[in-house]
Amino acid sequence: MKASILLQNLEQKHPGEKEFLQAVREVLISIEDIYNAHPEFESLQIAERLVEPDRVFMFKVPWMDDNGKVQVNTGYRIQFNNAIGPYKGGLRFHASVNLSILKFLGFEQIFKNALTTLPMGGGKGGSDFNPRGKSDAEIMRFCQAFMLELWKYIGPETDIPAGDIGVGSREIGYLYGMYRKLAHENTGILTGKGLSYGGSLIRPEATGFGAVYFLKHMLACQQTELAGKTVLLSGFGNVAWGVALKATELGAKVVTLSGPDGFIYDKDGLNEEKIDYMLDLRASNNDVIAPYADRFPSAVFIPGKKPWEVKADIAMPCATQNELDGNDARQLIANGIQIVAEVSNMGCTPEAIDLFIGHQIPYGPGKAVNAGGVATSGLEMSQNAMKINWTKKEVDERLHQIMHSIHEKCLEYGTRPDGYIDYMKGANIAGFMKVAEAMLAQGVI
Repeated sequence: MKASILLQNLEQKHPGEKEFLQAVREVLISIEDIYNAHPEFESLQIAERLVEPDRVFMFKVPWMDDNGKVQVNTGYRIQFNNAIGPYKGGLRFHASVNLSILKFLGFEQIFKNALTTLPMGGGKGGSDFNPRGKSDAEIMRFCQAFMLELWKYIGPETDIPAGDIGVGSREIGYLYGMYRKLAHENTGILTGKGLSYGGSLIRPEATGFGAVYFLKHMLACQQTELAGKTVLLSGFGNVAWGVALKATELGAKVVTLSGPDGFIYDKDGLNEEKIDYMLDLRASNNDVIAPYADRFPSAVFIPGKKPWEVKADIAMPCATQNELDGNDARQLIANGIQIVAEVSNMGCTPEAIDLFIGHQIPYGPGKAVNAGGVATSGLEMSQNAMKINWTKKEVDERLHQIMHSIHEKCLEYGTRPDGYIDYMKGANIAGFMKVAEAMLAQGVI
């Protein structure tokens, strides 16, 4: 395989899908050498088959707002690859959602799910519907209309959606209720469900918790620990909340959060009261972080900026794709950043990643660092299938084990002769090899 030729062909076939092409480029360049060491991969065109989704569903979603006016959004479900298990990936409800973003997320999900060691393939879906500012009744009507189209393409052994940006426990509840009515069955068809109807303990916190567990292993490889470190976070949603909760519990000082309006710097760090206030802010539907500084005198609000200008030990992007660019990376490096752990999906631009790796700063890619969320979704699926509920301790122990296993795989494939750990290459190769070997065993289908 010549990665450059395959990428050129893909760009001609899918022009304008910049996020998708960026995700594919990163993986193909990382795996090129090991791919070419296996001629059987080339003979069955594993790469060419892997970069195209199995199928894409796109549908209109008409719904009625509280004023009696009909609104129309676009819904999607990308079923990318199910060689190792049923399609698994979240639903994102946000105005920015388009085909390119969902294809990038679905493609990333293939390797992320493979890294968890659980039998889950890659998929993603969502809509350009934005829940912000909508009433509960409007969100319910939209979710029901969305599921009216989606339900026929999913199932507990076919495709199991979950939450993502804009899809929390409220939306999952409305979606699950409609699925149950249409399918006439109670199954583990969605993950992130409420505890009263099949959800798993610590699922809301799992992405953030898992990221911190992975970070602890990264730090251990540098002969240091999390306690006493200062941490920069972006975002203030569910993922940032989980990271802040666990990092603070383990003795780190989280000093930033951010929103579309700017970021806050809290010199005293977060505590239990401040972390609880994050939940209030997230539920307010205002999508701004500025009120945090009004509430806590130790914090200042910096409008229109990102948190990466603050001097700290660890940076953890938790908001959205490409939120940390080359200029941000240069600022972090100049300020002596020790580790970057990407919690958002593809949170760093290629230029930023090249700068971190070029300066031998440990950089953990999202597909490894944030895999705790989908891993715990997989654990929720297992509990649903067995009709049991594990304790919080049992789920947390399994999450610890999975994140340790992912880190070990990154070390196996990413440790360079000079001792530097290229986590991006390690994660990409480890995820790819599992999927490729399954595809090889199953023939051309």
